[in-house]
Amino acid sequence: MTLLLPGDTFPQIAVDQLGGGVLRLPEATAGHYGVVLFYRGSWCPYCSAQLRAFQRAAALDEVDARVVALSVDDEPTTRAFADKNKLQFPIGYGADAAAVAKVTGAVVNPDPAYLQSTGFVLDPEGKVMTSVYSSGAIGRLVPDDVVGFIRYAREHAANPAG
Repeated sequence: MTLLLPGDTFPQIAVDQLGGGVLRLPEATAGHYGVVLFYRGSWCPYCSAQLRAFQRAAALDEVDARVVALSVDDEPTTRAFADKNKLQFPIGYGADAAAVAKVTGAVVNPDPAYLQSTGFVLDPEGKVMTSVYSSGAIGRLVPDDVVGFIRYAREHAANPAG
């Protein structure tokens, strides 16, 4: 298992995308800041709250951030989850938990198999700016922190001395 650290290139991951096609990471956020969220499943109230918060976070547009999420849930479950939570960003479904964990370091719950909450902020070139790994229900990225982090990174990239 490989933990992704700041400066690492986010690995290639491809999963079926809700609405058709394939969600390809990191290509899905290329040219923008990216927020990649692995969520435990539609049954997780913490995941629902997190994804709804990211959907409502208008400030993400202000910092040119694109959100994508994925889980091991099947297509009908993912569709119902996205509809219930009014999620409009790209969502991947049917992820192979072990394969995703192998290239990202995400923690996998063994039985039933699903990815624990994991989040990454990527720069426009697909490099990891920060990663947040959880081994259980809590511990995850929140929109205000992501927006503040991207603003800080942009300001310091424009003015490295200050």
